[in-house]
Amino acid sequence: MFSIEHEFDSTVVTLVDQGPAPLQEDVIVNAFAECVTVEQYDPRIDKTHKITLSMQQVRDLGAALNLPEGVYTLPPRK
Repeated sequence: MFSIEHEFDSTVVTLVDQGPAPLQEDVIVNAFAECVTVEQYDPRIDKTHKITLSMQQVRDLGAALNLPEGVYTLPPRK
């Protein structure tokens, strides 16, 4: 299950793990104009981990999900 919310400066997607236990904590994706952040709470250490991806990294990730194993370079975006 997931939800989508439009905030003032970003779009927030929350991914909720559903299925057999053990379940993972929610993943929160914030899409800004210049970057995307991904956050997940870690109950073992009571801390939220956050990573920031540039828009180029997001583009590469999207392409990588549909490609076989290997090393690739995408052409520059026009």
